[in-house]
Amino acid sequence: MTDFVDPHVVAAAGDPPDATDETHMLSHVTSTGISNEKLAMWVFLGSECLLFGGLISTFLLYKHHAGSGALDQTPHELYDLAFTSISSFVLLMSSLSMVFAVSSIQRGDGRAMRTWLAVTALLGSVFIAGQVYEFTEFLDQGYGFTHSPAWSAFFGLTGFHGVHVTLGIIMLVSAIVLSLRGRIGPDQAEGIEIIGLYWHFVDVVWIIIFTVVYLIK
Repeated sequence: MTDFVDPHVVAAAGDPPDATDETHMLSHVTSTGISNEKLAMWVFLGSECLLFGGLISTFLLYKHHAGSGALDQTPHELYDLAFTSISSFVLLMSSLSMVFAVSSIQRGDGRAMRTWLAVTALLGSVFIAGQVYEFTEFLDQGYGFTHSPAWSAFFGLTGFHGVHVTLGIIMLVSAIVLSLRGRIGPDQAEGIEIIGLYWHFVDVVWIIIFTVVYLIK
């Protein structure tokens, strides 16, 4: 005896998936449970850990090699610790505003997201301005990148971190522009999360650099 099969059910089962289902299937979730884009960012940050680890190790090896002559001071002898502490606090507060930006886009509030992204970019810019001021002060006193191994290691480490912060600011501003053009909404929240991962990484690295370079004699 043959079971009766409703042709309408067969037709419905054979219908192609709609656009929403197709978009969901194309999200490219990896075996780790996260998307390819987020996994790529984690891999990139892992390689950055190795890079900054090498720069920090180089600084620790050469921080006492101040050179000879009248200008024989090490970077640690010329730091303005209070000024650097304030700029470091500003950078760390930018991580909090980045958290608010991610939270805003996840609940679909694009305006709040843009506001918090702008705050994060502004705080990052203040940090970079402080770093430029500090570098200028050292250069005015005759201590440049090629002055001695200690100064080369200092400028290389802190300057390279400054480049990363600048790239993060560019990402933030780009996200704001794309949002204003309607190209970033709740469905693209992961993109903001990925930028947040990068920004938090930069902040965590600075905590390590600040401790090793400025606090430990």
